[in-house]
This record gives sequence, structure tokens and C-alpha cells, in this order.
Amino acid sequence: MSYAAYKMMHWPTGVDHCAAGFVTHSPSDAAAFFTAATVGPGPEGDIDSAAAASRPRRLGPSPNLVVAAANVLEVYAVRAETAAEDGGGGTQPSSSSGAVLDGISGARLELVCYYRLHGNIESMTVLSDGAENRRATIALAFKDAKITCLEFDDAIHGLRTSSMHCFEGPEWQHLKRGRESFAWGPVIKADPLGRCGAALAYGLQMIILKAAQVGHSLVGEDEPTCALSSTAVRIESSYLIDLRALDMNHVKDFAFVHGYIEPVLVILHEQEPTWAGRILSKHHTCMISAFSISMTLKQHPVIWSAANLPHDAYQLLAVPPPISGVLVICANSIHYHSQSTSCSLDLNNFSSHPDGSPEISKSNFQVELDAAKATWFSNDIVMFSSKAGEMLLLTVVYDGRVVQRLDLMKSKASVLSSAVTSIGNSFFFLGSRLGDSLLVQFSYGASKSVLQDLTNERSADIEGDLPFSKRLKRIPSDVLQDVTSVEELSFQNIIAPNSLESAQKISYIVRDALINVGPLKDFSYGLRANADPNAMGNAKQSNYELVCCSGHGKNGSLSVLQQSIRPDLITEVELPSCRGIWTVYYKSYRGQMAEDNEYHAYLIISLENRTMVLETGDDLGEVTETVDYFVQASTIAAGNLFGRRRVYGKGARVLDGSFMTQELNFTTHASESSSSEALGVACASIADPYVLLKMVDGSVQLLIGDYCTCTLSVNAPSIFISSSERIAACTLYRDRGPEPWLRKTRSDAWLSTGIAEAIDGNGTSSHDQSDIYCIICYESGKLEIFEVPSFRCVFSVENFISGEALLVDKFSQLIYEDSTKERYDCTKASLKKEAGDSIRIVELAMHRWSGQFSRPFLFGLLNDGTLLCYHAFSYEASESNVKRVPLSPQGSADHHNASDSRLRNLRFHRVSIDITSREDIPTLGRPRITTFNNVGGYEGLFLSGTRPAWVMVCRQRLRVHPQLCDGPIEAFTVLHNVNCSHGFIYVTSQGFLKICQLPSAYNYDNYWPVQKVPLHGTPHQVTYYAEQSLYPLIVSVPVVRPLNQVLSSMADQESVHHMDNDVTSTDALHKTYTVDEFEVRILELKKPGGHWETKSTIPMQLFENALTVRIVTLHNTTTKENETLLAIGTAYVLGEDVAARGRVLLFSFTKSENSQNLVTEVYSKESKGAVSAVASLQGHLLIASGPKITLNKWTGAELTAVAFYDAPLHVVSLNIGHVCNSVPFP
Repeated sequence: MSYAAYKMMHWPTGVDHCAAGFVTHSPSDAAAFFTAATVGPGPEGDIDSAAAASRPRRLGPSPNLVVAAANVLEVYAVRAETAAEDGGGGTQPSSSSGAVLDGISGARLELVCYYRLHGNIESMTVLSDGAENRRATIALAFKDAKITCLEFDDAIHGLRTSSMHCFEGPEWQHLKRGRESFAWGPVIKADPLGRCGAALAYGLQMIILKAAQVGHSLVGEDEPTCALSSTAVRIESSYLIDLRALDMNHVKDFAFVHGYIEPVLVILHEQEPTWAGRILSKHHTCMISAFSISMTLKQHPVIWSAANLPHDAYQLLAVPPPISGVLVICANSIHYHSQSTSCSLDLNNFSSHPDGSPEISKSNFQVELDAAKATWFSNDIVMFSSKAGEMLLLTVVYDGRVVQRLDLMKSKASVLSSAVTSIGNSFFFLGSRLGDSLLVQFSYGASKSVLQDLTNERSADIEGDLPFSKRLKRIPSDVLQDVTSVEELSFQNIIAPNSLESAQKISYIVRDALINVGPLKDFSYGLRANADPNAMGNAKQSNYELVCCSGHGKNGSLSVLQQSIRPDLITEVELPSCRGIWTVYYKSYRGQMAEDNEYHAYLIISLENRTMVLETGDDLGEVTETVDYFVQASTIAAGNLFGRRRVYGKGARVLDGSFMTQELNFTTHASESSSSEALGVACASIADPYVLLKMVDGSVQLLIGDYCTCTLSVNAPSIFISSSERIAACTLYRDRGPEPWLRKTRSDAWLSTGIAEAIDGNGTSSHDQSDIYCIICYESGKLEIFEVPSFRCVFSVENFISGEALLVDKFSQLIYEDSTKERYDCTKASLKKEAGDSIRIVELAMHRWSGQFSRPFLFGLLNDGTLLCYHAFSYEASESNVKRVPLSPQGSADHHNASDSRLRNLRFHRVSIDITSREDIPTLGRPRITTFNNVGGYEGLFLSGTRPAWVMVCRQRLRVHPQLCDGPIEAFTVLHNVNCSHGFIYVTSQGFLKICQLPSAYNYDNYWPVQKVPLHGTPHQVTYYAEQSLYPLIVSVPVVRPLNQVLSSMADQESVHHMDNDVTSTDALHKTYTVDEFEVRILELKKPGGHWETKSTIPMQLFENALTVRIVTLHNTTTKENETLLAIGTAYVLGEDVAARGRVLLFSFTKSENSQNLVTEVYSKESKGAVSAVASLQGHLLIASGPKITLNKWTGAELTAVAFYDAPLHVVSLNIGHVCNSVPFP
């Protein structure tokens, strides 16, 4: 079936592949930054060695994390926060950090770049040669045999393709050998020294990718490779090896091993395939062969091999040096092999060995390792994540390069992992398709920190770098309790022969989590807890939410997805003709105060002809008549000046609380006349102590504040008076922090490192010291950034409104070579081919949110509703790629002298955001963009208008969530007081002012807002009962049963009698077996707090699986009335000797408040086959049992078949709908 068009509503979140490597920076860059940030001299210039040895192990250079989720590729940076040291030389957690482990109090994943590809990633690896000054390359493999190599380019702050390899098409058709499809796509892996890579395609074709030497690659000579600050590993050439010629029939896995001069590829293959039914005759059919890859001669001789490996071997792990060799992972055993030695470890009683083999050591516990994922913690410790979610630690006990034995120990429980990778020497990442992916910190040695059991799914919500008050809102109270009583992990870590008995302990802390809502088995939609019954149109659509069955096993959960945000309403009042709203602070004394906890003092409401002022205390009380605000007309803007002591209103007035201290009138001075006339203000931007005014005639005026006198003075910048260009939009940007970020982009940044200390600020504290910039966009589309108050241009770019992918300073003295410039031109993605005269910028905003490594965002709103978004980054061009050009005669000497102070290294790259608003915005309209720093623990901006939307900044990534519940929104502002903690206020176009809060139960760091309800079981199917807002849900939970009980249920009575007489005395019947027990839970969403509660449970019989649950409306032929019933279809999963059967169950809902009597069984009948689907059709009940569909009528006590249909296939779903209105298929 083909589709003309489609739209991806929610992109994949389940992690398929993950890898770690120095992609965005080299190891030497990371080491230099780490040393400068964490190492400092003592009081006398040296550090006491004994004291340094006693300190915790610090975080070393951290590589990047590369994550692949279907067709989404993401690159993250690990941002760790070191703990502050106390007076005794130890560490203590800061107020905004979590538990301290190894001197680290918190860590989070911060997005560097992400891409949505046109195909699913089948395999991924990172190619690195281990050099200190070279970066790694990401290699991706796609079906059927496509390989792409990507490297990070500082000039565009993103990935660029360094080489592409395709082995498809007519010239490569012979590689398939007549086959059209393969069980899996290509698998790619890299040599540990970065000399080459290898990809297995079409089952038996090995593609060798030869890495280039420094300065050589597949790219053309016209493209300078030295444009990058540090060269990445690149591929020079590729060739094929036909494994059939090497007498290989079935390749299972391959890996590059360490310790050889040339790359050595070890291949795990099976000569004669077997299966579980032929274990007695064929059981050791696998072998490994090591090939030395000579890429120059294109030869690959076998240097060693090992045969008679178990048939269930499926994975190879290369052992790091100095041990080297390879681990062969089987379902029931682990084998180590190298060129000189070998050893094995049995994991359970199902492992077998060839006749005559030496005695094999056994594990102390029973475990199965099929489908396990592994990563190395150190050169002798490997961590396995099993299919059951257990973390196992394997220690390779060695002496020199001789491996003596393998020791396996249990560790913590974790999520069900699909990929695992170590990130440096302190972190590892558990990627999962069935649960949330976790970033975990581990540490050797005893630790004083609090241990957190990874079994608790809710611990995945911990974000170490969030303020503690914000984390409290996201973590249940039982997670924050003291868990020091949890048993610490201990195992034998063998380092040298004489330390075999030394034991170490490993501690774990979950530092961050990437949310996952997949895989979705079924979904239903129902009303939200805060739905509006009077909503109409688009607002009515926001009343509904998707309730999805996601996850598996202990990671099973109910994911509640909402396509838009519906705030929790606190109160609302009718307020017609509102123009704008603002909240301001007021402090009657100087000094520092926690900004996050400071309450707003006044709420200013601008109406059409007047202004209202309300005091935001315990209650909102109007104080319009008692304050010196200009309340006889509407207000243009309001904000805080002078360290939050004073308030700026319209026109302009400066107030100390409610008392006016200064009033200013704006006039325009004509050069031909000495007279002046009043001039109106169109919009204003406030950045303490400056106020930028755009007048109605297009001119710009700057109000400069004086901290000593707390007064304002008017300044008309001369640069705009002499300019003939009309200004379309302008704004002020405050570059906060002890070290403002934009200073780093100056060419003389090394000279301005002490500026923060030099600026005194008349008694202001150091945290208030910052740089102020003015961003101007002209009607021609040109964007310029000026320093304030000097108004010296430091950045300029032409045609900003065209939406180019990269913004570079036009007037920089460093001009790139033409070949390099063409490389950036290919990345341009213009918003329109030709920017028409009708397209203009109507509003600008620039803001940098919290975070040590955060960078500013630049937003531009066009008059057609398009929101342009750019993210700033710093790029220092290499001197070898630039040339100096003389300035034109028009270039003044001032420009030449000020060239070193320009933001020459500043660049912006375009960020794609999903905002589909299209509306005509007037040029002199009210502001639409409102930034916020803390609304419900989140930061970002709110875009008002006909289609309002939230743009939240999470991990330096913009998450767009529309708000359609109230229609167009005229004004928005934040509010923080006693009754509304970190909330907000907005005014709708219908004239209602609403005070709201964000629903705290939802996580907004996702494509859609999501709430995950842990079920501790596997959800299978869900439906919605609208009359009582209930969600019946099928859940299966694993339960341990005696083996004799399981065997007796899988045979008929005669077989059971013979079995009891024959094998009752055997030890096998005393063992246990895990089976899934099914039940139907009826859940209800409680309105306060969004808590889900189980109202009733319908258990199934032993070995009875519930297959379907639906709400059906049946016509009772006896009472002639329609009845709404709960229909359940089941199947008995027994042995193959027992005939298949199932049941049809009907339950009625009662109005009783007692949860035990919520449902009552009204009908139960056994079917000859499994009941796989049920549905109601015009008062009748459709029942699908295998390929047969029967139509039944309901008499109130019986179901009577009235028609049937034999389908050509097994029926698993029945959906009733009108073909012209579409039919959903979950």
C-alpha cells in the first residue's frame, strides 16, 4: 500500500543504538578545558600530594553520547557538576545538586545537534584512532547496503558528511545471490585504533572501509580539510570480501581485537546450522576465525581460530588491552579465546561441552545471557544488561596476558536495555526501546553518597543539575527517602596475581534519563481531567488525550500523551479590551535575594483607555487609586530597573514601589525648528538599567539609568538619526553571568577576561554585572547587533528574514576563501526563494537561559506568523583559511580600530521548530514573545496570538507545545506569589483573564507532553468507558510457579496421570518456572494532581490470557434497551496436546462508589477457539475466533449467533467505522 502524503505526529523515542566518542571535540580539547575548570593551585602554588590522593576521583575528559532512535540521530554532551569542597578537603553537595559520588554532584545530557533522517539506522559505530588531537567519526549503516560517515564541523556547529558508500543497484545485484530480503540490515563496527571499519551486508559480504592518513580522504582537493579545528578520522577507500570464498555459511557476529600491528577481524560463524530440536545430534556448531586485514594488499590470512563453540553463541566482545583476545557470549556460557589461551564459564545447567573437554568452572547462580547487551567498565570488568533487566558484572582474572578464569556476579537491576555504552571512566548509558534510557554514574571504592536502586523506574526522573526545589516536584517522596540501607555492590576485581582476594565496591547513581513512550501496543483516547465541557472547535480537540500501552515487563507503563497544553485553572475573571499584562518585583532594600523564591509585587493590566494596578499579595487587590502609575491611558511596557528597586511604567515613569520618583516625556526635535512635539512609543524593551524605545515614527530612543540617583536620562543614538533605513523591530539583550557568553566570541576575548571585576556598578553585586546589547532589524531585512550604550556595531548580517541556515558577521575582516565559502552556501535553507517586500520582522527576542554551558537563542517573528529561531555558537576560524582584505574607502577609521572588539567569532545556526501558525501580524501590534525562566520548573518562551504555543528549553533543545484550549491569546506574563507558585496569567480574545499553573504530572521534555504511569507489568490493550471516565486495561505480570504445576496444566488428564507416575520423584518437578498471569485493571484518573487509581481488578484463570477488552453497546432484545458492557476475550495457553479454547466475558458497570462492586459479571461462555477480538455493530456483538467472525445478538442473559464470516487470515482486530470517515487501526 502506498501513501500520497503523511505527517509524523510523534517522532520515535526508543533508543536502538548508542555509542560514545569524542565527536564534537578532541580528547586534548576536553582535557584542557577540564584542567582549566577544575584544577587550581593551592595557597602557595602547589598541592600537597597526600591531600590530593585522599580526594575523590574527579571526572576526566568526557566523550559525547551518540543516540539513534529509528530515523532520529542525536548527539549529546555530558555536563557534569563537581561538588564544592568543604573546609576539611572533602566534598559536599551544593543546594542545586544531588548526591555526591566521586566528587560529582550532578550530571545531565545536553543536546548538541539532532537530525531526522530519511531511513532507519540499522547499525552505528564511532571510528576513532585514539589520538589526542583528532576527533571521532560517526559511521551509520542503512538498508540494504548504504554507509554514511559523519563528522562534526565547528563552522556550522553540526554534522557534515565526509564520505558515503553504497553497494546497491544493478552493478551490485550479484551480491544478493538471488535473495530479495534479509533478516537484518548491515552491521558496522570499527577498529579500536581507527585504522579501518567493517560492515557486514547481505549476510556474507564484508565491506572494509580503509581510514585515511591525516590530510587524505575521499573529499575533493578543492575542499580544505584543515577548516576544522581538529581533524576527524576519515575514510579513504573501501573494498569487499566475499566470506563464501572463506568457507563461511552463516555469520553471526564479528569484532576487531586489540594488540596487533595490523587490524585483526574475528568472525563468529556457524558451519552447519542447527536448532533446539537437534541439540542431541548437533550442539557445538559455531567457531571463530581471526583474519589479519592487510588493506594495502587486500589480503586477509587466517592467523588463528577456535572451533566447537556452542550453537547458541551470538555475540563477540573484544577485550581491551593489555589482556586482548575476545569473549564469546552464548546463551548459557561465556568463553574467552585468544591466540594463546582460552577459558570458559558455565552460566546454568543447560550448557554443554564437547566430549573430552577439560572441566569448566560454573557460575554461583543461574542466569541466561541471550539477548544481553554489554559494555566495558575497565580493561577487565564488563557489565551485562540481561533480557530480564539485571546488571551482571564479569571480571576477567588474568596474570600478565594470560587469562586464568572468569568470575560473574550480580549487580543492580536496570531497565530492559537495547544498547549499552560506557561514557568515559565515570558514566555509562543504558539505551532502551521498552523504557526510559538512563545515564548512570558508577564509581569504584566505598562511597559516602546515597545509593539509588535502578529498579525503581521513578528514579529515572532525577535530573542532577536541576535546582533541588524543582526536582522535588518531579520525584515522589518515597524516592527521596534515605536508601543507604541498600546493599552495595561488591565483587572481585583482579588487577595483579598477588591481589586476588582484594574486593572493591561499585556505587551507582542515576543522573539523567531520556523519556521513551514506545513501543505502543494499543491506545485509546478519552477526556482529560481538566477538560472544558463548553469548549468548541480546536479548543474541544484539546479536551482529549491519548492513553497508550507502552513498555514491557517491569518497564511497562501507561503513557498519557497530550498534543497540546491545557493549564490547570486557578481562577478567572472577565476583563474585556485588555492590551497587555505585566508583573513586577519590588524590594525596599538593597541586597541579594533568591530570585527563584521572590514573589511578584504588582500586576499591571493595560486596558484600551486606562491601566489597572493590582497588588499580588495573599489576594489580588486593586490599588490603582493609591499608586503613582499613569493609569489614565494604556500602558506600553512595564518592568524592573535598578536592581529590582524601581518599576518602569508607560510614558515613562519611575516608581519606588507605589511612589513616583521621576517622569519623562518623549519629544521629537526637528532640525529646522526649535519647537518640539510629543511623540508616542510603539514598543519598549527593558534590560536593567537601560530601556530601549521604538517610537511610532520608527525612530529609536534609549533611556539610560543611573544607579546612584535611580533616575533615567534620554539618549537618541546618532547612528540611527543619520541612517536612512527604517527600523522594523528592536530589542535589548542582557548577557548575564560572571563571564558573559558573547565576550568569548570577540577576537580580543583574552583581553576582556577581567572586565567583570573592573565594572563596579555602584554597589551592585557581581551577579548583576553583565553586558547589554541592542539587536536591530531593518525593513530591508538586515540585522545588526550594537553595544549599549555606545551603539557600536559588533555584528551584522544581510537578509535575516530569508531564514538562512547560518548567520555570519558580514563586516568581519577575516574573509573566507571561496572554496570554503561555498561549503557554507550549500547549507542555506531559505524560508522563501525570494523575500518579498511584504515580509518583515515584527518582533525580535534574544535570551540565554540558565546553565553553565548554555548559549543564547535569537528569535524573529515575521508578519506572516513564521517564527525564525537561531542558536548562537562560537567559531574561531583558522588563520590558514582566511585572508585579510583592505577595507573599502567607505570603511571609517573607527571601524578599523574597533574591528578587534567585534563579535567576529559569533555565529548563529538555524533551529527547526514545529510551529505552523500562519496569520497576518500588524507591524505596530502588541508583543507576542514573552520569555520566562521558571514556570512550573521549566524555562523558555510563550508565543501568543491566534495559535499560541509554548517553546520550552530542555537540554538546550526547543520543545514546542501548542495551547489551543482557549483560542487566541492576547497577552501573557508569569506570576509567582503565595497562591500561585511559579504560575502564569494570560488574557484570551474573549476577554477572560486566567490565572493558571502548568500541570505538574506531565513531562514536557518530549515531542508531546507525557505522563507515564508505572504498571510493573506488561500492558496489552486499553479501552475507554466515557460514562464514568474509566480505562479498562489488560496487564500481565510474571509470577513464579512450581514446575510440576506448569507441566500438569500443559497436558490432558491421561498424560498428567502417566507423568505423575513416571517423574514425580525427579528433582525437576521441585523447580520453579515463570509464567505470565493476566488481569484486567480498571483505572481512573483523579482530577487533583493527575493521580491514577486502580478502581477494580478482574483476574483471569490460571494460564488464561486476556487477548482483547472493549466497551460495547448491545441492544437487549428482552428489554428493548441498549446496554453498555465490558467485553473481554481470552485464550487458554496450554500444551500442544490440549485443544485450543477461550472465553467470552461480559461485565456491567454499577454506580456504586465501592470499588469492589464496580463491575459485575453478567455473562461467561467458553469458546472452542481463542477469542482474539470483539466489537459492537448496531447493537450486536462481533466475536473473532481465529479466522471465524460471528455476529451475536444479546438477550440479556445469552449470546445467540445470527451470522458468521470466514476470513482468509487470522483476525486480531475489529474496527467499526464509516469508510468515508476513515477507520482507525491501532
